[in-house]
Amino acid sequence: MARVTVEDCVEKIPNRFQLVMAAAQRARKIGSGAALTVDRDDDKNPVVALREIAEETVDKDELKEELIKSHQRMVAYEEEDDSIDLMDGEEEWGSIAGQQQAAEGMYSDDVVDDEKGEPSLEDLAGGAPKE
Repeated sequence: MARVTVEDCVEKIPNRFQLVMAAAQRARKIGSGAALTVDRDDDKNPVVALREIAEETVDKDELKEELIKSHQRMVAYEEEDDSIDLMDGEEEWGSIAGQQQAAEGMYSDDVVDDEKGEPSLEDLAGGAPKE
């Protein structure tokens, strides 16, 4: 097939919008290094993608799934695994922040208000004004 037209592809994917979306997804995959299933013949990626669709050398259902995944913002995770891994460095950051607070005495006994068990406003502001 020397030239491909939309009419050749519409026979394979009847909805023109879905055809455009599928061809664009395949063209992006080709641009990112996916293997070609037809000869390039100095054609650009969108034309190669249309030729692949017209000759049915790519799976339409697989293109549809890739397209859906590329537009998803959140990927569902397995319900069996209830534990969520900490981000890289999150555990270390928590221990460093705790050590720094302890070193600064941020929540030491002299800063805590005895009645509520919380730091008093005077202590957080740097102490009571000196007379």
